[in-house]
Amino acid sequence: MDVKEFTRSIAKKIRLIEIQTDKAVDDVLAGEYSSVFKGSGMEFEEVREYTPGDEIRSIDWNVTARMGKPFVKRYVEERELTVWLVVDLSASGKFGSQSQLKNEAAAEFCALLAFAAIRNNDKVGLIVFTEQVELSIAPNKGRTHVLRLIRELLRFAPTGRGTNLSAALQYLGRVTHKRGVVFLVSDFLTAEPLEEESGKPLRVLARRHDLIAVTVGDRRERELPDVGLIELQDAETGEGVILDTSSPRFRREYAADARERVERRREFFRSTGIDEVEVLTGQDYVRDLRKLFRQRERRR
Repeated sequence: MDVKEFTRSIAKKIRLIEIQTDKAVDDVLAGEYSSVFKGSGMEFEEVREYTPGDEIRSIDWNVTARMGKPFVKRYVEERELTVWLVVDLSASGKFGSQSQLKNEAAAEFCALLAFAAIRNNDKVGLIVFTEQVELSIAPNKGRTHVLRLIRELLRFAPTGRGTNLSAALQYLGRVTHKRGVVFLVSDFLTAEPLEEESGKPLRVLARRHDLIAVTVGDRRERELPDVGLIELQDAETGEGVILDTSSPRFRREYAADARERVERRREFFRSTGIDEVEVLTGQDYVRDLRKLFRQRERRR
């Protein structure tokens, strides 16, 4: 594919994603997003005269002394949020047995979140990482900005192949000091167990921000069909292996290992108080996101 064809292909994908996500935000997500994600705190608005029933703690003693009668400070919720999309584009995301790759599913999901955010006048920023942080775009508002983020996610060609969650989380900690909402988007396929490799940085980030893990996967990572001998290659290490999928015992062991890995990841997120939404290629991720929103709303 030459440069012009590639550019046209990306433009077509962006337009399709824009149409799909706009509809989802209009139909089901706009109100739910707003009710689930609140502002980062309270913002001073004005001083007014005290009326019976006002909190004594809200009295502004300086103004009261000056005016000779009690005045109270009035605060309103600071609605504006900063939303960070921290996206893993390591080589393992270039896999998909359905109608799309995992990285494409991640881009679509991020687009949905970004359009919901700007509909509520929130800022959206982007960090792309592999074994290092490869791209950082400062938070901003508006449709043009969101379309730029989607374009970068779809066309970005990382230099790294591996995954270093800790590096991305530590980088975010350095570039942002105001509490925000962070969507950490990854397949979480790391060389070491998640709780060992990135447990501490994840816990630190979860204390400072509203952190939601978005796990992107594919059904073939959980179960294999009977298709005889197949050769698989680890996208991040380049190591290859030949598997005999005609063996029922092998397929059972493969599925059992996958279930154990998934449950270990889910338990880690539960133990750290991090919400998780799972996105599978070729499936309805809007439904899964709504489920997460409803769960969070019930806990409020």
